[in-house]
Amino acid sequence: MYIKICGITKLDQAQAIAQMGAEALGFICVASSPRYVTVSEIALITTNLISNYSKLDLIGVFLNARVEEICQTIEQGKLNGVQLHGDESPEFCRGLRSHLDQINPQIKLIKALRVKDPSGLAQAQLFSDLVDVVLLDAYDPQMAGGTGKTLDWQMLRDFRPHCDWWLAGGLSPGNIEQAIALVCPNGLDVSSGVERSAGDKDLSKVRNFLEICRPK
Repeated sequence: MYIKICGITKLDQAQAIAQMGAEALGFICVASSPRYVTVSEIALITTNLISNYSKLDLIGVFLNARVEEICQTIEQGKLNGVQLHGDESPEFCRGLRSHLDQINPQIKLIKALRVKDPSGLAQAQLFSDLVDVVLLDAYDPQMAGGTGKTLDWQMLRDFRPHCDWWLAGGLSPGNIEQAIALVCPNGLDVSSGVERSAGDKDLSKVRNFLEICRPK
């Protein structure tokens, strides 16, 4: 199971989580977020990780950002993944993919969608031929992510896009076993469910989450 721990803000926590075996770390590149980190702060963390964890995905999370801003952050922050968490259109994703390919064709492109009802799943299908991963998050009228709210998992039981898909939205050590049993995502994205406060990860919760998702 592919697991992304999102909302990373601290180098020591990033190193510890990478050592635990998470596949990806997420960095919030949205200034209004309580988990926001600047590109220089991202670069400090990623520079210290790249040499020891070459297979680790380091993903910048953006909200309605310009292509130029995304590409600049990717290069300066030494990231190898982009997660779009706003109102980006399929056309925007197609154009961004072209620009990212000029930097590195291996950069992972993820489109997150906040799903309120089955129409949101139909929208997700529109992106599944244009991105590497579709991420389904809980809908909130005020916040784009990190809400702690869960999706209606029953609604997702037959969701089968053309690309990989990840489940997000209110996941925690307390509910992840049930979520996995109900749906069959390719990956999981967790943030608030393994925190003490916004951007401050509880490493014991992270370890517990990983152990539940990967029973021995």
